[in-house]
Amino acid sequence: MSKILIIDDEKAMVSLLKSRLELKGHEVLCAYNGRAGIELAKEQPDLIVLDIMMPEIDGFEVCREIRNDVVCPILFLSARQSETDKVKGFTMGGDDYITKPFGLKELLARIDANLRREKRSQYLNAEQKRSKLYFGEMCIDTQARSITIHGEAVELTRREYDISELLAFHAGQVFSKERIYEKVWGYDAQGDVATVVERIKNIRSKFAAASPGKEYISTVWGIGYKWNKV
Repeated sequence: MSKILIIDDEKAMVSLLKSRLELKGHEVLCAYNGRAGIELAKEQPDLIVLDIMMPEIDGFEVCREIRNDVVCPILFLSARQSETDKVKGFTMGGDDYITKPFGLKELLARIDANLRREKRSQYLNAEQKRSKLYFGEMCIDTQARSITIHGEAVELTRREYDISELLAFHAGQVFSKERIYEKVWGYDAQGDVATVVERIKNIRSKFAAASPGKEYISTVWGIGYKWNKV
């Protein structure tokens, strides 16, 4: 089925979740601290379940370390319930956020939903995309999932790339935050659309550093965002 990495220092919970996932046919890797999780992430799992509150190195730092090296969904677990923590999780590159305490059935359902979205995304990427898009000095290579400006790579996270590609394929069309979230994260995602604002802020900053003076993404006040046909 799928390779799933669990990074959490609560061994009893990890053992229970591992056994349930293995019964569903998944291969499960386990790490009980952040450093071990970073190492196991090199095996390129299909999904990562990541606890935030761990000793030495917390889940936010683990996500920051691995996000540019893994493209799979990252599902945060946390006892922290504030909006600030949730937004931080999404900004760091998380795809879902579950607050403790939670039911095992809910967690398994969230894992299944993220795996389904990932498979749908991979199918659409393979079947419906032109290989390259050009906007002035920018080139978007949809096969390599990379963006270059003046021939230099722009380092984007997985979700930042997905948002850029979505807007670029519909240049000139205005997308609301809600629609971007639905298209990129999936219609059944249960996160916060506020993460879209943070991701677009990051994208603009990276584009501006590579091409000062060019505005690839514009804000349409009160409506959303659009890609400019530069």
